[in-house]
Amino acid sequence: MDISVAPVTIDNAHRQNPTKLSSQRKPSRGGWKAAFFVICKPIFSSFLFSFFMDLYLECLMKLSLLFDAAVEMAERFAFYGLAGNLITYLTNNLGEPVITAAKNVNTWVGVSAIFPLLGAFIADSYLGRFKTILASSVIYFLGMVLLSLSVSVIPMHSRKAVFFTALYVLAIGEGGHKPCVQTFAADQFDENNPEEKAAKSSFFNWWYLGIVTGASVAIVVVIYLQDNVSWAAGFGVLSGSLAVALAVFLIGIRKYRKQRPIGSPFTSVAQVFVAAAKKWRVSETHGGRGICYEDDRRGGSHVKGQTMSRNLVRTKQFRFLDKAMIIDDKDTLSKTRDPWRLCSLNQVEEVKLVLRLIPIWLGCLMFSAVITQLHTFFTKQGSTMLRSIGPNFQVPPAALQSLVGLTILIAVPIYDRVFVPIARKITGHSSGITMLQRIGTGLFISILNMVVAGLVETARVNTAAKHGLIDAPKAVVPMSVWWLLPQYVLTGLGDVFTIIGLQELFYDQMPEEMRSIGAAAYISVVGVGSFINTAVISVVQVISSRHGNEWLGDNLNRAKLNYFYWVLAGLSAFNLCAYIWISKGFVYKKVENTDERVGEGKASGMGGYLDVKV
Repeated sequence: MDISVAPVTIDNAHRQNPTKLSSQRKPSRGGWKAAFFVICKPIFSSFLFSFFMDLYLECLMKLSLLFDAAVEMAERFAFYGLAGNLITYLTNNLGEPVITAAKNVNTWVGVSAIFPLLGAFIADSYLGRFKTILASSVIYFLGMVLLSLSVSVIPMHSRKAVFFTALYVLAIGEGGHKPCVQTFAADQFDENNPEEKAAKSSFFNWWYLGIVTGASVAIVVVIYLQDNVSWAAGFGVLSGSLAVALAVFLIGIRKYRKQRPIGSPFTSVAQVFVAAAKKWRVSETHGGRGICYEDDRRGGSHVKGQTMSRNLVRTKQFRFLDKAMIIDDKDTLSKTRDPWRLCSLNQVEEVKLVLRLIPIWLGCLMFSAVITQLHTFFTKQGSTMLRSIGPNFQVPPAALQSLVGLTILIAVPIYDRVFVPIARKITGHSSGITMLQRIGTGLFISILNMVVAGLVETARVNTAAKHGLIDAPKAVVPMSVWWLLPQYVLTGLGDVFTIIGLQELFYDQMPEEMRSIGAAAYISVVGVGSFINTAVISVVQVISSRHGNEWLGDNLNRAKLNYFYWVLAGLSAFNLCAYIWISKGFVYKKVENTDERVGEGKASGMGGYLDVKV
C-alpha cells in the first residue's frame, strides 16, 4: 500500500517525555498484576504456589504485573517431565540402543525448538500473541493426553508409532507457546513508563527462576512416578497440570495488554533490501535530496496502554542499506511513497538490528550442543553409579537434573541482588555487565563443564576397571552418583548467564513488532544446537569405529565418553574465541531522546551516526 511522502520530516507522534509519563494515571492493564497469571499458571501445576507467593510477595505489593507466567511454568513442568526421562523410556521400554535413543531425543528437542520460528511468525503477523498462546496450549494439552494413552491403553504393536506421533504433536504446541509467552509477559511492562521499564530490568531473571521452579518439580515428582509407579501416572500428572494451568491463564484475560498483529514483519525487511538495491548508485551527496524519517507503518495499530514505538538513532554498520532511505528525484516527484523504493530511517535501522543478531545466534550454538548432554549421556552415566539414599530408596538417574534447577534457584537471586549491584558500582552499567558479557561468561562455563564431565567419567571408568566391571554394562559401578554434582551445577550456572542473557538480548535488540520472532530465534539456538550435537555424535562414531574402538556405545564402561566430552570442550573453546571476536563489533540499539543505549553501553555520536562497542 502506498503511503504519502513527506520528505525530510520527522514523526514526533511517538516521542514523549518520560518524566511526564510517571505522573500519568497507572494503566489498568499490564504490569506485574497481568504477568502474574502467565507466571503463576505453571506454579499452580507444580505444587509450589505458596512458596512462589512468599518469594514474590514484595513484588506483588509494589507492582501490578504477575498474571502472565502461569502458562510458561506449566509448559516447562510438562516439557521437562517428559524430556528429562525420555531416553530411559526409549531404551528400557521401546528397546532402542543408547545412541539411537540419544539421537531421537536430540531430534525431538531440536524440532521442538525450531517450530517456534513458525509460531512466532504466525503470532506477529496474523493471530497476535494471546490467541497463539491459547491455541498452542490446547494443542499441547491434547498431545500430552495422547502421550498418556500411548503408554497405557494403546496396544503394544502400535505403541511406538502413537508415542512418536504424540511427541511431535507436543512439538507443534511448543512452536506456538515458547516464543509468545515470555514476550507476552514482557509486553505487560510499558517501556514509556519509567517505573515499569525499571521493573522489567529484573523481569528476565525472575521469569527464568519461575520456569526453572516448574522444571525442577517435574524432574523430582514426575520422574519418580515414572520410575516407581508407572509411565501412565507420570504423564497423567503432566496432562492434569496443563489443564489447570490453562484455566489459571484464562482467569487473567481482562488484565492483559494485547498487541495487535500488523502483518508480516518480513515484508518490511524485504522492502529495505529491495529499495537499497534499486538505489545502489544513489548517495546522499550525489543524487540524494535528503533522508526519509517519517515512519507510518504502525499507523493506528497502537493499543491504549501498549508500549509505543520509538525512533532509532542512525548507526554506521551495514551502510549499504542506508540507500533505502535516501530520497531521490523520482521520490520527490511522486505524490505517494512507494515502500518498495523508499523506506524510513527507523525501518532501515530495524533491519540492521536483525542482521546484528545473526552472528551472535551462530556463536551460541555450541553452548546448546553442550547442555543437550543433560538429557542424554549425563542421565546414562548416573544410571550406572551408586544411587542409594538409605536402605530402601534409589535416586532416579534423571532426577539428578533437578540439581540444575536448584542451582538456578540459588544463583538467580544472588546474581540479581548481590552480583548486579556490586558490578554496577564497578562498571557503571545499570545491569552490572552487558548482555553480551553475560552470554560470554556462560559460554566459558560450558567449556569448564565438559572438562569436568570428562574427568569424572574417566574416574568412573577407572573404578569400573578396578572392580572388573568393564564388560558388565548393567552392573552398578561402586562410585557415588554425587560425583556428577559438579557438572550439573556448572550446567545450571551456564544457564543463568547464557540462557537468560539470550532471552534479554533477543527481546531488547529486536524490532518491537518482531519480538516473538526474537524469542523464537533464541529458542532455536537450543534446537540447532541439538542437531549439531547429533552431527558430532555421528562424526565421532564414524571416525572412532574406523580405528576399532567406538567412543559411544551401549556399554559405557568400555566406551570413551570422556573423550567425547573433551571434543565438545575443544569445539566450545574455539566457538568462544569466535564469539568474542563477533561481540567486539556488536552495536547495541540506541533510541532517540534517551540518555543511554539499550544494552547498557556507552554511546558517542560521530557525524550523525552512533558508534558503540560492547
